[in-house]
Amino acid sequence: MLPRLRQKYESEVVPALRARRGYHNAMQVPRIRKIVVNMGIGSGVDGDAIKAIANDLARITGQRPLLTRARKSIANFKVRKGMVIGAKVTLRGRRMYDFLDRLINVALPRIRDFRGISTKSFDGSGNYTLGIAEQTIFPEIDPDHMARVQGMDITIVTTARRNDEACELLSLLGMPFAGRGK
Repeated sequence: MLPRLRQKYESEVVPALRARRGYHNAMQVPRIRKIVVNMGIGSGVDGDAIKAIANDLARITGQRPLLTRARKSIANFKVRKGMVIGAKVTLRGRRMYDFLDRLINVALPRIRDFRGISTKSFDGSGNYTLGIAEQTIFPEIDPDHMARVQGMDITIVTTARRNDEACELLSLLGMPFAGRGK
């Protein structure tokens, strides 16, 4: 059984984009390639906090995170080469669509005073990055048993060549951009 967002993409988004943009072939229609979720931990964090943050990220995404390490030492930031400075997960396929569906329909509406996300976070090549201040907006995280409040970056990588194509793709999938209707 296909994820709900994948069914919506195939049945509604592809025909709508083909009609609006004049794509001759269904393979020309932009699609989501992967989603990367990154939590920067920073310096001065002990092993228990790193495990707790990695467990939170695994609970949110449904996949075990990769711990990222510093490539070189930077004395001003108290970072040594090889220190764990973050955790990241790359989602593809079913998990990607399930995560994006939960993000759009469950997590983002739980943000206090939410009026939509900015359309200015595209990178010029059709990829979108969203910063979230705390992981408690996801229902999988219990705020009472949290080690510390941690933010995260979510990057949605698409096959779109331009920002307007990617913006139209994401808004048709239901991404709540500020100033645009669903």
